[in-house]
This record gives sequence, C-alpha cells and structure tokens, in this order.
Amino acid sequence: MFRRLFVSALVPLVAMSVLAGTGEASAAPAWSPCQEGKPGECATVQVPVDWSNPKGEKLNVAIGRLRATEPEHRIGVLFVAPGGPGGSGIDLFVLGTNKLTTGELRKRFDVVTWDQRGVGRSNEVKCSAEVLSRRPGDFPANEQQYRNLLAYNAELGADCRKHTGPLFDHLDTGNVVRDLDAVRGALGEQKISLFGSSYGSQVAQQYAESFPARLRAVTIGSNLDHSITSAGHYVATATADLEGSFNAFADWCARTANCPLHGQDVHARWDALHARAEAGALTDPDNGQALSAEGLRGELLGAMFTPSSSWYAFATRLRSLAAGTKTGPAATSGTTATEELGGNSYQAIWCEDWKWRVGGYRELRALRDQAAALAPHTKLSPFWNDIATCLGWPAQVSNPQHRLSISNAPKILIMTSSADVGAPHAWNVAVSQQIGNSVLLTYDGVGHGQYTLSSCARANVDRYLIDLVPPAPGTHCAAEYPTAPPAAAQRSLI
Repeated sequence: MFRRLFVSALVPLVAMSVLAGTGEASAAPAWSPCQEGKPGECATVQVPVDWSNPKGEKLNVAIGRLRATEPEHRIGVLFVAPGGPGGSGIDLFVLGTNKLTTGELRKRFDVVTWDQRGVGRSNEVKCSAEVLSRRPGDFPANEQQYRNLLAYNAELGADCRKHTGPLFDHLDTGNVVRDLDAVRGALGEQKISLFGSSYGSQVAQQYAESFPARLRAVTIGSNLDHSITSAGHYVATATADLEGSFNAFADWCARTANCPLHGQDVHARWDALHARAEAGALTDPDNGQALSAEGLRGELLGAMFTPSSSWYAFATRLRSLAAGTKTGPAATSGTTATEELGGNSYQAIWCEDWKWRVGGYRELRALRDQAAALAPHTKLSPFWNDIATCLGWPAQVSNPQHRLSISNAPKILIMTSSADVGAPHAWNVAVSQQIGNSVLLTYDGVGHGQYTLSSCARANVDRYLIDLVPPAPGTHCAAEYPTAPPAAAQRSLI
C-alpha cells in the first residue's frame, strides 16, 4: 500500500529550500530562457534518484515556467502535471501553445511544469532501438506467442535498465510526487494550485494524498483510477468507452450533412472494414500494405481523443479504405534507424505503478473475449497493452494500485467525459467516490481532456482555480462537436 509522506512547513522567503522529507537544502532554481524567441524560462532542481537514500546519487529534474502576464493580480503558482506517462510538460505547456497557457489562468498564475524523472530533459528512459523495433504489435494468438511476449518484455526491460542507469528502478509515481514537492520547496511556495489530466491526474491524486496541506486548489480531468486491480475490469471499461465513442461518432455523422460518410450506415461500414482486416484482406491504399485489425482499431482510438480535430479526417479515412483510394501522399514502407537508442518512458513508468495478475494465455484471451462481448463493433481497446507490456517486466512494482485516502485537502474538482477512450467515464466516477471532498463535472460528449474539449468546462475550471468557487455538484456541460473540418483539412475533403 502507498505510504503517506509527511514534511514540515517550508519558509518561502529563503534562497535555499529543504527537499521534501530529506532535511537537505536545495538551491533556488537558476532560471534561463528555455528557447530563444520563446517566453518560457527553464531550470533544474536536484532530487535523489532513490528517495529512500537521499544522500545517494542525484537527478536534475527539468522544470519550466511561464510567468503571470498580469503580475499585479498574481495569485501564485499553478503546477501542471503532464500526461502520458512520458509527456514533456515543458514541450507542451511552456514551449507549445494550448488553451491552458493562453487563457485566463495565465494572467493570474505563474504556470510551472516539468519533465518528470525518466522523461525528456530529466534523464529519459533509453533502450536499444533494435530491441524496441521488435516489439510485438498484435494480441498474442496462442500460448507460444504469449510466452514470447513475456520473454521480450524481460529482454527489453533489461536493455532499458542498462542504458538508463539506476534511475530505471525509481520511476514510479510515488517518486514523482516527492520530486514535485521538492520543486515546490525550491520555488519557496508554501501552497500551490495543481492541475492534472490523464496520467497527470494520478500524479495530482497522489500528491493530494501525501501533501494535502501544500495545496490551495486541485483540478483533475480524464482521471486514471489507480485502485483497479482486475485486468478484466481495466480492459472491459476501456473497451466500453471505445465502443461508446464510436457510437457517438456514428450518430454525429448521421446528423452532420458535411460528414464524408453522411447518409451511410457507419456501423456497417466499420464492421465490414474490421472483418476484412481480421481476415488479412484489408489493404491501406496510402502505402499498399496490409492493415491489421489492431492497426485499424488503433486509428479509431486516436480519432476519438479530440473530435474537433480528427472526426472529419477519420470519416474520410474510412471512406477511402472502403473505396481503396488514397487519402494523402504515398506513405513510406519503412524508415532506416539513424539512432542507436530510443525512448521508452511510458512502459518503464507505467510498469512500476501497476501490478497485473494474469495466469497465462488463456486468461489473457478470456479478457479479450469478455471485452468483445461488451463491444460488438470495436471489440477490444488497444489499451489492453497497458497490461500486456508489464507482464514479465523486470522492474519492481513499487507503487502498486490502491484506493485513494485523501484528507485535509481543499475541494478537488474532477472532470469526466461521457465517453473517454483514454480514461473511461467509470474510472472518473470511481475516483470521485474515493475523494470525499470533491465535486464531479461531466462533459456530455466524447473525448480526452475536458479543459481542451469544452468551453463550459474551461469556464468552470478557471472560476474555481482563480476564485475558489467550484461548480455545483452534478454540473453537466453540453457536447461540443465539429461542424466543419479544421481549416488545414478542408481541401483534402473536397
């Protein structure tokens, strides 16, 4: 079970700060421009590689900051936990353009984020490109393929440990939470506001468990439910929201006159393509290669994350696959590796947080069959791999699943979508039930990341984080689906 961490209060007006729970001093960050011509500042904060041995080897965690644009109205620091795991907070929230850092919150907060340990600028997990290239892509078809999968995971893990170093065995979210509090201390902030979506929600949840007194306000969206211990439940809920998202897409196409599949039976079109893919008879017209059922479901999954930017293109893609016509320039048949090492942060972090008990191939296949019975069109979420990639992985699961136990934290605003392929609705409801002092806001549409998807959700989050006024319990925001393709895609749909 997760061990609750306690630290004493930090005095903010000092040049040196105490690392959370270590008694050691950390110098205040030395900020410099992240990139020429960009407004963001970057720095590093030194933390222990192994928090149980604070005097041992150290790691420099890269952090980034955008200062409040209205400093006279500055409230404080808003920490943004990036998704993934494996997403670079600096790339997305400091160097990139997004709704969170271009709206009201940026006026009132210094937005601070980081590349968490094992990611990007913070000693990214590295593995041999040759070993990574042999990663199995399809669901194992028999016992031998299942055993091959476990052997591959063990081989890859050993290779990643070799090329990453001691940090490889200290990547779990518990360590990330302690890093976050060390950054808070180094900045001299007694309290922070915290925003986390997708995997970032798990970081925020566990920070609220460990350091509730350090929080002014917390918003978490598209939540992971780290209490799930059943692999079957994990796959079933992920697949149910893939099915629900596809059904919503089909309904949207039926009522949207300029959808490329308008007037057609979208379910029947998909079912026919999926059956051809399962039979090995579906060819991708863009590259002339066979498109597997796994590949087709992967395209569906990707299209369901952000409808506004992908649904028109996905409808065009399905139309083209059925007709055998190209949707764009010819794709290359493959690329020649130019780097000896590749990144593998997602798997390495994930598999230190989740312990799955799967007895063998028959049990894994049963999970697939149960999911298919729930989802007659989409069959199986590609996120079955969240379980399969950890089977045989050599690192210890040092932050295993547990029910949240949060007390003495401020009100926590939880956001969910009616269907979310990356963080199913059922997970968010479960998280809200585990956090007593919370309010659940539901976006009645499809997609991942409600702050991006919904102007209504955005307004509620801004009001809460700025004025500490949460939405009323049971608040719903209407779905916002596209009525025209993104400008860059309009020409390809003519």
